[in-house]
Amino acid sequence: MDSSAFNSSLLGGIAALSAAFLWALASIWFSRLGKHLLVIQINLLKGFLAIAILSVILILSGGTLATLPFLPMAMLLISGIVGITIGDTAYLKALQSLGPRRTLLLANLAPPMVGLMAWAFLDERLALRAWLGIFLTLAGITWVIFERIREEDRSTNLHKGLFFGFLAALCQSVAVVLSRAALTRSPIDALQSTIVRLGAAIFVLAFWSLVRQQSILPWRPLVSRPRLAVWLMTATLLGTVLAMWLQQIAIELTPVGIVQTLLSTSPLFILPIVALQGEQISPRAVAGALVALLGVGLFYL
Repeated sequence: MDSSAFNSSLLGGIAALSAAFLWALASIWFSRLGKHLLVIQINLLKGFLAIAILSVILILSGGTLATLPFLPMAMLLISGIVGITIGDTAYLKALQSLGPRRTLLLANLAPPMVGLMAWAFLDERLALRAWLGIFLTLAGITWVIFERIREEDRSTNLHKGLFFGFLAALCQSVAVVLSRAALTRSPIDALQSTIVRLGAAIFVLAFWSLVRQQSILPWRPLVSRPRLAVWLMTATLLGTVLAMWLQQIAIELTPVGIVQTLLSTSPLFILPIVALQGEQISPRAVAGALVALLGVGLFYL
């Protein structure tokens, strides 16, 4: 790998890790929102809010969606429907049934799925060292998450949660590979791709809400409980606007198998967050984080 390609890959890795950190923060607020709002309501509200913010940024930067080529646009539209409409909805349902730690554990299925799909459809082969890095990173993350699974609420609907968790990982994998194909084979940039994906997802979610005779913009709970509006705004800015934008940047610059692995490091970022809240971090959790970091280091050593 030449220095230019290495620098691009490194920048993409930093973007992916930053997205993972922001998603870890956002998951806390999305989990709280799930106790007061329906999953489809959360998905619609965060989608409308995020696309409004990103559209303003696009206009102020002088960008446009009018000249985007058809085939990459179609890939991004499908990526948005699969990854956000179906995948995010499944993820939020898994959060309700399993809690954050179990759900994030199932999300670890995505990196190997992405690596295999990229090999099959994009002819994107990872070196043996990269596969070893993926294995070590996922092993460390899994070790951290398994420590707390026995402490989770055992009244959760396990089978339902497992189904939605697996579906979320599969949808995320398909969406990432489609995004990679669109971004690397056209002049579309990360901001444009994020808006297109969100727009497709919102359209399908809104249509589904109309079919079910539900409100497209369920604002009443937010007005009656202003705290929910603050949680929604915070989680959307961090987990949808910034994290998704950074994710698309990473996908554009770095092989998707590595990107998806780095995006899966969210559980590691939760550790310092809970530590700041006064929770004691065990030696096992620290060891698991170090193993995962060693795996990440193998991508760039």
